[in-house]
Amino acid sequence: MAGLDERPIDGDEGDEHHAPVWAVFGDLMSGLVGAFVLILVGVLVVQMDLVNSLQAEVRKREQEEQRRMALEKALAIPLQNGRVTLDNGRIGISGSVLFALNSDELRPEGRQILRSLVPPLQVYLGERDEMLMVSGFTDDRPVQAGNQRFADNLELSAQRALTVTRALIEEGMPRQRVFSAAFGAEQPVASNDDEKGRALNRRVEMAPVPKAGREARAGARD
Repeated sequence: MAGLDERPIDGDEGDEHHAPVWAVFGDLMSGLVGAFVLILVGVLVVQMDLVNSLQAEVRKREQEEQRRMALEKALAIPLQNGRVTLDNGRIGISGSVLFALNSDELRPEGRQILRSLVPPLQVYLGERDEMLMVSGFTDDRPVQAGNQRFADNLELSAQRALTVTRALIEEGMPRQRVFSAAFGAEQPVASNDDEKGRALNRRVEMAPVPKAGREARAGARD
């Protein structure tokens, strides 16, 4: 009888064999649920970032459109005569209107156009606390031989930008609101293979831009 009592009962053996399987299955399911939750959280975070990025881009485009419309409204009268163009917030004036070929001496007609631009630009810049960047551009042809004033197109474009900047200041634009930049033959808007394209590339552009300090502060807030 003692030997019979020492033998294990069949039911107990079954429990010992099956208990580890259920434990492993439970751990596996717990791991799968945890992984699913992590994936779901990751997807939600990515979607939220994407939505925020899209909203920021929409706000940026709306602000740019508002600025464009405001600038177009401010320059309505100068734009009517066709001597001034407005493209993506850049005010363009043909170089032939402002200067003779290879010259930085402002034509009377050019000064008159600049004079008409100062009042609306002054109001526009003041309302937004922005500055005006005056940029000079040329075609890719070298300056005329024997011209002792300019070493190359970059210097010619720089002097033209300075001439326009000074003229704007003389006509009433506050000095702290305007600065100049030179690009020479870089950034053409047309082909330099023919005279029509080269004439378009010889130009001066003006563009309202945020103040450096304000831009840096905006970047810090972001």
